[in-house]
Amino acid sequence: MKLIDITNNHPKLVNEQLSNTDAQMVKVYSLGQTTVIYTIAPTHKDLVIINPKRPIRDNEIDYVLQRTIKAPLQSLEVTHVGNFVEITQSLKKKRPTFVPRFS
Repeated sequence: MKLIDITNNHPKLVNEQLSNTDAQMVKVYSLGQTTVIYTIAPTHKDLVIINPKRPIRDNEIDYVLQRTIKAPLQSLEVTHVGNFVEITQSLKKKRPTFVPRFS
């Protein structure tokens, strides 16, 4: 298996994601017939894995996670419906630091 960056082949998808969501980065990858969309936003990371011809396999999910989010599957929200998998990792948002000003 090899994850190939094909982001440049999908400029409309990337622009739509960046314009209409809180995403700061969008990458599109190919894993043979399987397409992977990886999005990073301030509060979460999302992976969408799609294969129009067959269900997504567990080893594909594991492989993609190792090369993108790098978190154990148990710590993620996973929606797996046949040919479509969505994986979300919630990120802890850092609280702003308050620095008192003394006169």
